[in-house]
Amino acid sequence: MKLSALLSVKAIISIVCGLALLLIPGAFMGLAGVNLDPSGTMMARLVGALLIGIAVMCWTARNADPGVGREAFVLGLFVGDTLGFVVMLLAQLAGLMTAFGWVFVLLWLVLAACLGYFRFIAK
Repeated sequence: MKLSALLSVKAIISIVCGLALLLIPGAFMGLAGVNLDPSGTMMARLVGALLIGIAVMCWTARNADPGVGREAFVLGLFVGDTLGFVVMLLAQLAGLMTAFGWVFVLLWLVLAACLGYFRFIAK
């Protein structure tokens, strides 16, 4: 897989999850058994807005010329997805989500691992 393909996939995942969190946060998080109070709904919508922004950045960066800026962008995505994986794993292990929560955990792990590969291994 090329970095451009990974960024395209990440953009699609981010836009789908971002729109779901922005428009139907209770139903989307309900898939993993998470119930949102009004404050949680507001935070989920905020995360959704940020994911939509990330989707736009990934989509526009997918065909950018390789260089320091693109490497910094990929590093930022790697750090964010790695932290997202840790947060989701801890939530899953704490029993905050149903078995479907493992889908979210694995999604964050795969994205972080792929971004780490392109940032640190593939040159």
